Amino acid sequence: METIRIDKYLWAVRLFKTRSEAADACKNNRVKMNGVEVKASRDVKVGDVITLRKLPVIYTYKVLALIENRQPAKNVPLYISPRRKNWRNWRSGTSAFLCSATPAPAVLPKKTAATSTASSRRWGRRNNKKRGLLPLFLLVMLFFNHQFL
Repeated sequence: METIRIDKYLWAVRLFKTRSEAADACKNNRVKMNGVEVKASRDVKVGDVITLRKLPVIYTYKVLALIENRQPAKNVPLYISPRRKNWRNWRSGTSAFLCSATPAPAVLPKKTAATSTASSRRWGRRNNKKRGLLPLFLLVMLFFNHQFL
């Protein structure tokens, strides 16, 4: 395998959740390869530099190897290498701010069973006996308003 479509490659290395999202990004000129905006059918080769715009950040990657099938997240560094992540003007190329290519890991609070149950009860997703009364009330009101008009 010497080449592969860019939309399929972007999906396979997990830069997009679906292949159609990758194709839409190419269609809307959010993907550049070697400095040129590309269509979804453009072929990718080893060594190409892909620039991806996800507002307000522009990501730059180098293609290390080609694959056709979607890979687990732990295998992605074998196929693509992040070059840099920056905030810049897409058209002119002037850079406003540069930072490292790997973001700092986010520390999320642990969600226990007690907090998830409490929050779901608070929002009425669980054990809510009154959940069916409002739609029934609205149907009755619509019926009577229609009958008297």
